[in-house]
Amino acid sequence: MIVHPAAKSARNQLNRPYPIASRGMAHPGYPQPRPAKPPIATTDLTISIGALVLTVLFGVVAATMGLFSLAFLDNCPPESCSAQGAATAVGTALLAAFAIGAIGLVVTVIQLHRRKPGWPFAVATFVLCAVAVVLGGVGYAMAVGA
Repeated sequence: MIVHPAAKSARNQLNRPYPIASRGMAHPGYPQPRPAKPPIATTDLTISIGALVLTVLFGVVAATMGLFSLAFLDNCPPESCSAQGAATAVGTALLAAFAIGAIGLVVTVIQLHRRKPGWPFAVATFVLCAVAVVLGGVGYAMAVGA
């Protein structure tokens, strides 16, 4: 087969790699990978986990004390004591503490996932749960006339 020299050089030019003007002009492929997230600070993680575990333990102790304080409410004269008020105070305090703890846990985990400091939220969760339980204790004391 006889091939014209001009056709032969044109075919060779098509088979050569073409110079790319810029990376943006290249064939679209996979997107560039995201840069790796920085690691979570060890002290932040330790303080956050410690505060949340302490909050759960505090909640268990508070719930146990609330249950026993209602269970052993033997002498409650109706003129100076309200058993229903005591149960409402203890139940409301424990529900509020549970809600605060659950919301605080979620916010702390979200902050840690974002690689932002989570310990202030974990500590605030513990403090707010403690305040809720103390206010429930005050309500209980007012209801039983102590």
